[in-house]
Amino acid sequence: MQNFRNYYLILGVPKDATADEIKKAYRRLARQLHPDVNPGDKSAEDRFKDINEAYDILSDIEKRAQYDQFSKFWKQKGFQGKQGVRLPNFKTWGNTKTTRKKPAEDVDFSDYSDFNKFLDQVLGRRREVRMATANDAPGVASSEPWSTASKKTSYVANSRPPRRDFDDREMRRETVDREMRRETVDREMRRDIVDREMRRETVDRETRRDIEARLTLPLERAYSGGTERIRLEDGRAIEVNLPSAMVSGQRIRLRNQGMGGGDLYLKITVSPHPFFRLEMSDICCELPLTPSEAVLGGDIEVPTLDGLVKMKLPPGVTSGKRLRLANKGYPTGNGDRGDQLVEIQVLIPKEISEEERELYEKLRQVESFKPRQDLSV
Repeated sequence: MQNFRNYYLILGVPKDATADEIKKAYRRLARQLHPDVNPGDKSAEDRFKDINEAYDILSDIEKRAQYDQFSKFWKQKGFQGKQGVRLPNFKTWGNTKTTRKKPAEDVDFSDYSDFNKFLDQVLGRRREVRMATANDAPGVASSEPWSTASKKTSYVANSRPPRRDFDDREMRRETVDREMRRETVDREMRRDIVDREMRRETVDRETRRDIEARLTLPLERAYSGGTERIRLEDGRAIEVNLPSAMVSGQRIRLRNQGMGGGDLYLKITVSPHPFFRLEMSDICCELPLTPSEAVLGGDIEVPTLDGLVKMKLPPGVTSGKRLRLANKGYPTGNGDRGDQLVEIQVLIPKEISEEERELYEKLRQVESFKPRQDLSV
């Protein structure tokens, strides 16, 4: 758009932008183009002036309305760059309430060197000095000093902006300066905080150290868990709340119990049990029986991790046979539990009493069981 300053385009906002949107766009651009941020950058300085000029017009309701009204004439033919032309009365443009006042559409655009000069005068934005010739001067009494045909007179229209506009621009610039200084201080403070945190983390990493200790537990303790008092290699004695159903190789983390605030890891070892044997989540055991128990069967008591339970023994059970106690095994960690497998072992007594001997003698005479009768030899 030659010879036309599109203030909406300069601020990067649409023509129907709200006052709030215009203000935000101006502040954003002012922070980017401020001379303190771009020292020595002539292009940034010129753009900074442009956005201030644009904001000066678009932030004022009356000036924006005038700008929107007259900017439609930017393509108007007739701007010829003349010098020494008359100045119209801009205050009466667009007012059609009286026939004596001149509407904007009837303006002679050849009075202006370009569209910007036209718009400057409409908005009272900057100084414009023109020379009037005798042909351009209005007809008045000869007593006027500029009425002579051969005499040229210079005069000024709206030679300087109102003081209020100048003060507003200065206040906006000071506001932008304060915001930029505040943002700079905030950035420095955040950088200092990050630096302190990084130094603290470095010191912490150098002084903090995780340690590992081995803890051997009997099967019953590993199964039940609970509070355990342990002594570490550095001489400290601490109480640990152990979980239930621990297994060999499991590591338990104790926060802040290591060196310099590090963590302590307890590596669990479950010692072998003389009666129970773990096979995954099942518990195996060997249950000895007397010959009479094996032959007759009946209810017998079987040890488990939860204590003694009764088990129904079938008659005629033999060594090596496995009987199952459901849900009496080791917990799996997901709420389930294995089984206890009871392996039968029929034991023969090496020493017997006289009464037992007499009974065995009588049994041998009457027993019908002949285990060697069907030998294939």
